[in-house]
Amino acid sequence: MPTEVLSSQALNRATLARQLLLTREKLTVTRAVEHLVGLQAQLARPPYLALWSRLQGFQREQLTKLALKKDLVRGTMMRGTIHLMSAKDYLRYRDLYRPMLTAAMHGVLRERATTLDVPALLATAKPFLDEAPRTFEEVRAYLLQHHVGGDERAMGFATRMLLPLIQVPEQGLDWGWPGNAGFTLAESWLGRPLDTDDDASPLVLRYLAAFGPATVADMQTWSGIKPLKAAFEKVREQLVEFRDEKKRVLFDVPKAPRPPEDTPAPVRFLPDYDNLILSHADRTRVVTDEQRKAMYTGNLRVQAVFLVDGRVAGLWSTERKKASATLVCKPFGPLKKPARDALTQEGEAVLRFTEPDATTLAVKFEK
Repeated sequence: MPTEVLSSQALNRATLARQLLLTREKLTVTRAVEHLVGLQAQLARPPYLALWSRLQGFQREQLTKLALKKDLVRGTMMRGTIHLMSAKDYLRYRDLYRPMLTAAMHGVLRERATTLDVPALLATAKPFLDEAPRTFEEVRAYLLQHHVGGDERAMGFATRMLLPLIQVPEQGLDWGWPGNAGFTLAESWLGRPLDTDDDASPLVLRYLAAFGPATVADMQTWSGIKPLKAAFEKVREQLVEFRDEKKRVLFDVPKAPRPPEDTPAPVRFLPDYDNLILSHADRTRVVTDEQRKAMYTGNLRVQAVFLVDGRVAGLWSTERKKASATLVCKPFGPLKKPARDALTQEGEAVLRFTEPDATTLAVKFEK
């Protein structure tokens, strides 16, 4: 039988279904985070908004309570960036990323890494971070004190990449973590050891369930782990295969949803660094290459976007003046009235979630 070809539109709808963006789902918060294999969490707020856009009735305190109970954690994972994970998944997969994180440390620091005595550095940092949660300003100062003449920033970065650390949440905060959260050792925080299994093939199945159909290169982009061809081969008999319009092989798990191309897709507001935008080598199923350039700021921050008919259609931000909150939409092109009306309605709901104490809400569109 010839291999079925999936159009860009078919891939779009499949990915939206996996990402819980075709309809708000009735899932527990932990189950949703595990289904999505984590949520990008460079900043504290984005995972909250990501879950609000995906789950029925999601409230901020649900996530915060789970973090305080240590069921959910924030730590360095995929691509060497901070993600919100279930504690179970963090312990299961954190050590799998160790070679990638080590390579990332060397790739960023380059020759500066050669000046570090890494074993001695980690031996110094580990008890300090185990004693109490520490900000990285405190970590760098402590390391500089104990390694005279060391490169303060390099030592801090190496510590962050190479030790399994958790950002510690705090009671009474709007978004669960302060801007300068303290870190501590994951195994001490969770009271359980990391899994040391280096088999990536189970993660292939998890990735495809959340982001498929996808290529090997797509998963490598999402995870930062290369190569992954052998891991795909190990589970290949459990997968189905398609091709995209460029004749690339796409893998998928058999029972994952692949909705019809004409399935309606509601407007959605996604936070900075959302999973949907960062998890494929070829992202044209949801965003054009030209739009991607407009999404990045000078410091590589990935700005918040809104979707119309399942595809990125512009950027958004919020403005607060005393008791008034405004959501500002900056479309990449003209929007038809039904789309503007839907964005206005959804945007007001976003403001009620993110700015609950505001008494005046507004949505405006700028060029």
